[in-house]
Amino acid sequence: MTLVITRNVPDRFRGFLASVLCEVTPGVYAGPGLRASVRDRVWQVLTEWFAQLGTDDMAVVMTWPDARSPGGQTFLTLGVPRIDLRTHDDMVLVRCELTEDTRRSLTTHEERNRARTPDEASDPNASSGG
Repeated sequence: MTLVITRNVPDRFRGFLASVLCEVTPGVYAGPGLRASVRDRVWQVLTEWFAQLGTDDMAVVMTWPDARSPGGQTFLTLGVPRIDLRTHDDMVLVRCELTEDTRRSLTTHEERNRARTPDEASDPNASSGG
């Protein structure tokens, strides 16, 4: 199953993808029996159009099963958010920059955990003080 997920793309991207794949929900396209040659051509067209537009607000992700790839899946990406796909222990992990809000949220979570007593930290049913 080949999946293409889009964000903030022009109508011509959506029309092109809908002519090759089934749009299962807005911006998500699925193709259960897409041949590799067709998938490669679709990606080539998307890449060319993406380069012509040069916008920072668009994104396209294509993924499909691939037994030779880590995690059994291949990913291709265009646009933002810029992500870095890394392989670790035969799994594909996604690495991206944290926003300032996410950093603050993580810091607050860590501070809350440090403030808990050892008994509270080991008891998953302990109240979080709320």
